[in-house]
Amino acid sequence: MKTFAEIGINNDIIKGLLSLGFQEPTPVQAQVIPLMLEKQTDMVSLAQTGTGKTAAFGVPLIQMINSKSRQTQGLVLCPTRELCVQVARDMNAFARYIDRLNIVAVYGGASIEPQIKALRKGCQIIVATPGRLNDLINRGQVNLSSLSYVVFDEADEMLQMGFMDDLNAILSQTPPEKSTLLFSATMSKEVAKIARKYMSDPVEITIGKRNAGAENVSHEYYMVRARDRYLALKRIVDNSPDNYAIIFCRTRKDTNETANKLIQDGYNADALHGDLSQAQRDQVMKKFRCRNLQLLVATDVAARGLDVNDLTHVIHYNLPDDIAGYTHRSGRTGRAGRTGISVAIVHLKERYKIREIEKKIEKKFKLCRIPSGKEICEKQLVSLLDIVKNIKVNYEQIDALYEKISENFADLDREEIIKKFISLELRRFLDIQNAPDLNVNVSAEKQRGKKSRPRRDSRVSQARLPGARAAVRQCSYANDSHSFSRFSLNVGRRDGILPQGLMGRINRITGGGNIRIGKIEIMRNTTHIEADSKFSRQILGAFDDFKINGKTVVIKTARDNKDANRPKPAGIRRRKGPNHKTSGSKA
Repeated sequence: MKTFAEIGINNDIIKGLLSLGFQEPTPVQAQVIPLMLEKQTDMVSLAQTGTGKTAAFGVPLIQMINSKSRQTQGLVLCPTRELCVQVARDMNAFARYIDRLNIVAVYGGASIEPQIKALRKGCQIIVATPGRLNDLINRGQVNLSSLSYVVFDEADEMLQMGFMDDLNAILSQTPPEKSTLLFSATMSKEVAKIARKYMSDPVEITIGKRNAGAENVSHEYYMVRARDRYLALKRIVDNSPDNYAIIFCRTRKDTNETANKLIQDGYNADALHGDLSQAQRDQVMKKFRCRNLQLLVATDVAARGLDVNDLTHVIHYNLPDDIAGYTHRSGRTGRAGRTGISVAIVHLKERYKIREIEKKIEKKFKLCRIPSGKEICEKQLVSLLDIVKNIKVNYEQIDALYEKISENFADLDREEIIKKFISLELRRFLDIQNAPDLNVNVSAEKQRGKKSRPRRDSRVSQARLPGARAAVRQCSYANDSHSFSRFSLNVGRRDGILPQGLMGRINRITGGGNIRIGKIEIMRNTTHIEADSKFSRQILGAFDDFKINGKTVVIKTARDNKDANRPKPAGIRRRKGPNHKTSGSKA
């Protein structure tokens, strides 16, 4: 491996890197930095999170900037305020021995006035979120006419968050002869579109395989019933007493509820989501970074760009809606050469998702068994005893109190003192020794599902599409008086949409899977689905801000279709008892 000096970094920056604990360039730094220093060129760099991308673009950018000029020469665009603050902090640390170099972070969720004041003093490099920077440009507070370099950091996430219009507006204010550098963990269609639109014959540098998972992260999943998800989460957390983890939830509501449950149950946890003010987010992250928090429960948007090097676990309380989201989540652990574990809690209807992720990231998941209450209690006991045995005793402090301690324990023998100590320290875990088994017998569940499946009328046919069990499925009900509406979506077979995923998305509205679904037609680029008319508003809302593999899903009611809003004919014999329910999977 080459040294920092051998790849062209000057002594002042090397001094800053060494003071931060950097020893030698990472693979992405060793390839990107010499190329940026050698010539002005457009570049696409694909590498997993935690591989040193910030230094890969930040170090050469600092070295090439003319610190004697007060004009803005470099711009780094980040998807979130957390990443924006982190990148600016890192770059200022790299440049600590460079005189007169000013790097300013501008981002939403914070007062704009201090940011305007900092910009007016003059800065050579701006690190910004697209929305806030566009606002500052419109106010006449930012001049990008002298830019030499524009960096897109986490470009794929920026596009998934809907910043395309802001990016277009910002880049229209920049000179055409600049260098454009794009850094991303995945090469999605949207990222390729940016490269085509804004870059000229870019050089591509790929560290590892495209879109693959990080090499030093192992992937595990636990199969549970949906109702046992939270109980399983607690056991997974308890089974690793020293864990330091981010728990990902799908929605802000789930994030708040899960964090509040964990806090009530005695865990050192807190929530991070978009409803928090910037001051609240900063406070939560400050506690988490200094490990005053053990568990951070977060949404995908809130956790994008979080740079915490020593996470032991990433736990997917809910799997993300697209595979790229899983790559970004799991990349939060196993950073800076460390190892990490990515854990998914999956119910039976989501098993297909694990196979899709495995294929995309080219990594195998290990199916793990949820530990019993007794196993957890034993694990916690061993951890506690190790702590007690290794604790350093300040005898001078203890000796002053020892006489009082001895008096209070005079009527207790050694064995009883030990048992009381264990009862006190492990009281929460002792209560779960006889807790029920949460593991799902997949084979038994499959068999049970076959037995309970309703018989189909011989008149109903199933059209089959490649790679799907039933891409067109008739789910009508005999003698059904409910009317159905027809909905159209802008995604189809080529986007990887599946019937069970659509039904799961819709039935999450009620949490119980009791919305009647009619015919589902999945074509190459579009999908049509019939569902209970009385839930039309909720069904339309179920797809708000929903993406499949980075593509925003648009759903509309097909009001002009003559088949819509009519009672469904008999197709499958209606079961006796409760209404037939659809699957609970997600798209």
